[in-house]
Amino acid sequence: MSTYPQALAKPKQIRSALSVYRVLAIVAGIALFVLILEMVMKYVFDQTNLLTEYWSPVHGVIYMAYAASVANLGLKAAWGPVRIVKNLLAGFVPVVPWIAERRNTAETEALLSRAYLAGDGSGGADRSGDRAAPDGR
Repeated sequence: MSTYPQALAKPKQIRSALSVYRVLAIVAGIALFVLILEMVMKYVFDQTNLLTEYWSPVHGVIYMAYAASVANLGLKAAWGPVRIVKNLLAGFVPVVPWIAERRNTAETEALLSRAYLAGDGSGGADRSGDRAAPDGR
């Protein structure tokens, strides 16, 4: 009998969702800083340029992609709705997406390592079948 929770997606799916989430969390954090810069330029210094004209919608698209990646990872890793919402809200505060990304990556990697230890993962030499089972068979 497996100790791997049945609500989780396959480890390969979780790892793929984690990779997309990590990239988008970093990009969303950078985009948020650019948005703040754009707002200061537009409303404090009353400047109009390419950045002030077009960055807000670009940032919106980046945030929607980040939100989709949070939902994707959250559903595949069996996060609760509160954790998913907290991670969505993290995208509104500068620096927090990067902090959340580090924490979520560490916790998801630990989850995946438990899945591999339980024998339900598809990692390393076990995929090729050239390694004996832990009980020597």
